Amino acid sequence: MLEKKVQVYPYRWVVLFVFALISAIIQIQWLTFASVAREARSFYNVSALQIDFLSLIFMGVFLLVCIPASYIIDKFGIRIGLGIGAALTGIFGLMKGVFPYDYTLVVIAQTGLAVAQPFILNAATRVAVQWFPLLERALAVGISTLAQFLGIIIVMICTPFMITTKIEGVYDLSSMLMTYGLISCAGAVILLIFLKERPPTPPEIIEYKEEMNLFKSIKRIFAQPDMKYLFLIFFVGLGIFNAISTCIDQICQTKGLTMDQTGLVGGIMLVAGIIGAVILPVLSDKLKKRKIFICMAMGGATPGIIGLAFFTQYPWLLISSFILGFFLLGGGAPVGFQYCAEITRPAPESISQGLLLFTGQVSGILFIVFMNSVGITLSMIIFIGLALVNIVLSLGLKESEMILASRQNDVKLM
Repeated sequence: MLEKKVQVYPYRWVVLFVFALISAIIQIQWLTFASVAREARSFYNVSALQIDFLSLIFMGVFLLVCIPASYIIDKFGIRIGLGIGAALTGIFGLMKGVFPYDYTLVVIAQTGLAVAQPFILNAATRVAVQWFPLLERALAVGISTLAQFLGIIIVMICTPFMITTKIEGVYDLSSMLMTYGLISCAGAVILLIFLKERPPTPPEIIEYKEEMNLFKSIKRIFAQPDMKYLFLIFFVGLGIFNAISTCIDQICQTKGLTMDQTGLVGGIMLVAGIIGAVILPVLSDKLKKRKIFICMAMGGATPGIIGLAFFTQYPWLLISSFILGFFLLGGGAPVGFQYCAEITRPAPESISQGLLLFTGQVSGILFIVFMNSVGITLSMIIFIGLALVNIVLSLGLKESEMILASRQNDVKLM
């Protein structure tokens, strides 16, 4: 009787689509000013750090709202949790469009959008669990992650083309901000209309399994020797990505690149990340190896950072950006998350990954402030040194015991 009640509904793809849509939109709102920082400084007549602060807000607020947002999603469901995130996205996204000339009001709007972000991003696993069978959940989470990358690509590439110029070369960001505001409202309305909490019947039969509580999970995670290495690797790697993606316009300004070229340099990094995420994790699963791919990601990302630090020619900067995105985002992040989940089992994956993301947000804030304090060139040179340290740290990791056990099973079957 119970088997008849289990059904996979086509409507799950509608739920995933509206979730992916709002995920992309919140990323657009996060990095709205990243590729047009020079024009934004002129538009608001403020410093470079004040423009970067509009992106930094998201990282700082994430640290404060991450756990409460996760609690609300788990306690009251995705309909309430995601609904809060979507409503805030629509309201404050439109606020930026209605008051585009007032820097203070834009800061307030960015703060509201920053509160919305964890309500959206932290719901990915819950959406997958409630609507998708086990063998489709990785695909569902992967699609929502690619939607985030797509949102960043759109904002990096499209924003420079949406800036208008008034008399005497003064840039106007108002039409761009209103466009993104209207898109945010539309996305919020679409999600609130079409999102459902769960299907009429579960997507599969799942046996009850006792889970570790929060404190036991955190204790186990920090007790794993390899997690100490992994926390440092993500502190450096994810922090560098957050800093470079936020300050990409300042980096390109030192190279003499135009606004349009800056958008493409930032966008190609995300495109490469998508390509890498399709290739490297699949190879890691197929070859049943984790450590070597994490080492490869750290080693491969380093030439990309070197290129962005020293090259001035536009084609070489594009190549450097591609290399950095392919290895750091495409390999380091997904394989690192999977490795983390395996070595900390049975601690919930959401907690272990959340701690890694938390680490990257902290370092992102520190690195962005550092770049604005000591200068872009010196910061990029220091990032090269940190990337080399990451290579050494990755070599200190031990292979996942789950992967080693899987290899042994293959040998026995032979």
